[in-house]
Amino acid sequence: MPRTARRDRLWSLIRGLFLALAIAFTLPVAAQETPTQPSGAISTAQDGTEDAAIERRIDGIIGELDEYEGVSVDVREGIVTFGGEVLDGETIPELDALASRVDGVVAVRNTVIENTDVARRLDPIVERTKMRFVQFVNYLPLIVVAMLAGGLVMLVGVLLARWERPWGSLAPNAFIAEIYRVILRLVFVVAGVVTALDILNATAVLTGLFGAAGILGLAVGFAVQDTVENFIASIMLSVRQPFRPNDMVDIEGSVGTVIRLTSRATILLDPDGNHVRLPNSFVFKAKIINYTRNTTRRFGFELGIDPNDDLAEARRIGIETLAGLAFVLADPPPQVWIKDSGDSTITMEFFAWLNQREAAFLPARGEALRVVMAALTQAGIGLPEPSYRLNLSGGALPVVDLPDKENRAKAITLTEMDAEPAPKPKPTPEPVMPDRTIERMADQERASEGEEDLLSHGAPQE
Repeated sequence: MPRTARRDRLWSLIRGLFLALAIAFTLPVAAQETPTQPSGAISTAQDGTEDAAIERRIDGIIGELDEYEGVSVDVREGIVTFGGEVLDGETIPELDALASRVDGVVAVRNTVIENTDVARRLDPIVERTKMRFVQFVNYLPLIVVAMLAGGLVMLVGVLLARWERPWGSLAPNAFIAEIYRVILRLVFVVAGVVTALDILNATAVLTGLFGAAGILGLAVGFAVQDTVENFIASIMLSVRQPFRPNDMVDIEGSVGTVIRLTSRATILLDPDGNHVRLPNSFVFKAKIINYTRNTTRRFGFELGIDPNDDLAEARRIGIETLAGLAFVLADPPPQVWIKDSGDSTITMEFFAWLNQREAAFLPARGEALRVVMAALTQAGIGLPEPSYRLNLSGGALPVVDLPDKENRAKAITLTEMDAEPAPKPKPTPEPVMPDRTIERMADQERASEGEEDLLSHGAPQE
């Protein structure tokens, strides 16, 4: 397309745009400036007396309206002419509608203009301010009475909320009792405001207040969604209480002893003596394993047995050895069974139960593993490591055992196969008393910090 044609097309578009804007802005103005004229047939009889009557009637009407104080009226041959100035330009078209309703008016000519004098426009504001001040002074005694009545209702709510006994007995813990008090105070505050507004005969204000409060609450709720969720989770945890102080728990991988439950977080003391603070919203939704809830707990371990040995004998030795340990419970009895068959070993599982309050779990499991391994070895039951056969060009070498640990050096050691092993003494179990160190540290933490604990032994447990 040539450059001249493109320029002409662009100018055509611009002119069309300006024309459309001009029409859009002109049409509403023209419609707004169209005066309201009387409709109907015009009488042929018209004299000065009727014109004077129309003028007196219209002049009397606008004389009662303060906004038309500077407007004059002149009627001739049924044509009403308005002149003068008004402070509010929006009231000018109303004169046309008013005059057209008077009987005998033929046409309306409105020449009233809006007064832009600063002093004149400020006068009504000053007058309204003075009038409102006088009205406030007149209402002052009633306002004082309304404030006293509303304040008295609020004071009753505050005094009732300060009582300790009723709320402490109704609530499962101090946190829920404080929530009861806050709700009670809020109810009495609302009742006080309603009482004051009712005395002032201004209860219609409540609709706006409640609407604004609802919108504000919705906005604040979205803004502090995580905080509200954590607060609700704190209430639910304090009511149901899935754990107690000094309970050993596992909360989604965080293992530790419970110190306390606060209004914001659950505080644990891990086995290394470190504080772990978990938000209550996370704890409420997490999987919780409570190791302390039941006193009895099962431990277990696996051992690889030589396939050439008697597996039934290995099972019997394992059960007898576990049953002979002082910390192993007779009921439920120990159990041993074959789990799987590997390339060079048969995997057997050994299980037994203990009382967690009388024996430490991890030391007891380790001691049971040591004693069972020693008993099987003494009975001639082999506990081989994985074996591999190496085929080299020079021929086959004997089967050798390779350690399966990555940090050990892999080597082939050829030993005498017919060497007799030295006799080993019968294993002696070691004591496995529970270690109360973490519990004592948790008790000291609870006693030293002044923060109130929401956990209560009287509350129901999940």
